[in-house]
This record gives sequence, C-alpha cells and structure tokens, in this order.
Amino acid sequence: MRSSGRNSSGSGKGNYRGAGNKRDEKQQRAGRPRPEERRYDVGGSAGSDERRGGGKGGARGAAARGGAKGGPRTGASQGGRPGGKGGPQRGRGQAPARSREYDAKIEERNRARYDKPQVKTPKTFGEQEGERLQKVLARAGMGSRRACEELIDQARVEVNGEIVMEQGVRVDPEKDEIKVDGLTVATQSYLFFALNKPAGVVSTMEDPDGRQCLGDYVTNRETRLFHVGRLDTETEGIILLTNHGELAHRLTHPRYGVRKTYLAAIQGPLPRDLGKQLKDGIQLEDGYARADHFRVVENTGKNYLVEVSLHEGRKHIVRRMLAEAGFPVDKLVRTHFGPIALGDQKSGWLRRMTNTEVGMLMREVDL
Repeated sequence: MRSSGRNSSGSGKGNYRGAGNKRDEKQQRAGRPRPEERRYDVGGSAGSDERRGGGKGGARGAAARGGAKGGPRTGASQGGRPGGKGGPQRGRGQAPARSREYDAKIEERNRARYDKPQVKTPKTFGEQEGERLQKVLARAGMGSRRACEELIDQARVEVNGEIVMEQGVRVDPEKDEIKVDGLTVATQSYLFFALNKPAGVVSTMEDPDGRQCLGDYVTNRETRLFHVGRLDTETEGIILLTNHGELAHRLTHPRYGVRKTYLAAIQGPLPRDLGKQLKDGIQLEDGYARADHFRVVENTGKNYLVEVSLHEGRKHIVRRMLAEAGFPVDKLVRTHFGPIALGDQKSGWLRRMTNTEVGMLMREVDL
C-alpha cells in the first residue's frame, strides 16, 4: 500500500510537473504578441529588434522588415547585402573619372569607324543605270505607266532616233532624246506656261517702277521663269513663260523664224492691195518689214478686224507696219505663238501647256 501510495504520489507529482510545464508555455505565449499584432518598426536598431524578438529571431525579423512585401527598404536593411543599392559596395570601388585624352581617343576611333570611304561596287552588282522608259514617260505627263507601256508596244516611242520595240529599256532623262509620235517629250523638270497678257501689263518679270508685270502672275513659283519674247504694254494676247532657256532662246531667234499671228482693229476703207503691200514689205526706220500672211476677218462699216502673221519680232512691228500703210491700230491682240493658239483663254489667265504643245514647240525649233 505504501508502494502504491508512493507510486500514486509519484504519478501525481509527475502529472503536476507536466501541467506546470504546459502552464509555463502558455504564460510565455501570452507574453508574446501575435503575428498580426507585431509592430515592424522600419529603421529600428538591432538592439531593439533583439529585445523584442530576441537573438536570431530579431535578426530574422530585421531581414523580414527590410524585405517584407509591402514594407519599404531602407539603407540599413539594404546595407546588409554586399553591393546592395544604397549601401556600401564590398569589393567594388568607385570608377575613376576618365581623362580628356581617353575621351579624345574614343572620339577619334568612332570617327575613323564611321568616316570610311564608301566602296563602289561594280555595275554588275549594283543598280542598273537610268530609269525605265515607261516611268519617265508617265512622269512627263504621257499617261499612266500602263498607258505608256502600250505606247511602246505600238512602236510610237523612239529614243535617240531609234524606235523602242521592247519593254524595260532604261534611259537617262538628262541626256537621251525621247519622242512620242515624233514629238519630243520634256522629261526634265521644265515648266511651260501660256499667259493671256492683259493690256497695261509690262512684258518683264520685274518692274523697278512698280507697274504690273508678268512676274505678278507667277509669284508662287519657286523656279525662275523666262518670258519668250515681248508684247507691247498695250498689246494683249498670248505670251509664253518657261524655265527652258534653250527653247526660249530659239523661239525668239530670227534663224528659226517662228511665226506669230495678230488680230488688229483698224479703220477703213481698205484698199484691195493692202495685203500685197504688207507681204512685199513696208519701209520702216530700221529696215523693211514683211508680213507672211494677211486677211480681213471681219468688216462692220468702217471698222475692220484684220489678221496679220509674220515671223519677225521687232518692237511695235505690227503697229508700225499698219501705221506706215496709213491705218493706225486701235487694238492689237496676239492670237498665236508658233503652233500654240490663244483659243478661248480669258484675259489674265495662266495655264500650263500640254506635253503635245511642248513637243510641237520643240519640233518648231529643232529640239
């Protein structure tokens, strides 16, 4: 019985100690804050971490506080890792500043690399010279590329005097002479305009006296234009403007004899032989002047409208010829310049000439 009592007392003692141990653990847990109640004092000292979490737990807590999701990193927490941003870099020193001599060498090396002369490859490996003929024709206003290909198929195009019989021929627009139906095509960046000059406009591109001149009608053109010949200030009608210097020179040169046609309003009655007198020649101060053609267009009482054609281009020549014959001119209009007709173009209107008209002009002066 004594032994059983000892055992019972012993077991009771053991149970008590076990209970006491569990109670001690509960007390320790009660003293610690729960995870959701812990305060993460970012930037706190290691000593305070150790006091709260103790030893390793405090160190681990500091690392957690520094890198916990949603918690900001600080210099103290980042400084714990070598090379961390914001902390001292272990094993790495600051890069020394480069000298000016070193920068100059780098700059010189880069220039030598990119300033190498271009190597010209043989023509067989590069692009072929010139442009396709149909492309040049299309750019000159002869139609679409497909339409220009049809012109070539119909044997209507010639290059340097030879008819082109196949597609894909390449030409140089600056050097080669290209014709369609016998008319030269203006393949370069030339401009050709026809202006119906009103009365009172001076036949110059600029006027120092401030009078209205031909340049006032082409002020929005960047390319410089020339006027082909002149018209008297009081004479109306067609006058050509272009930047093709050779064409302008030939159209006004007496050697090529480009015909100009005028309508003149005069007072009659007219003798029957007036046309013969003008064709035979009228003596003027600067020599004889002859008309190529004369006819009466309209007659109303004493008012006559006559047409005079001539290839000369002297100053006031039509007015002087008719005045010398005894018929002063009341009004004068130039209706044709070579093959280019004024038509129904209104006074003061500027129009761009068609490629056909340009070709006819060039054929007129052997261009």
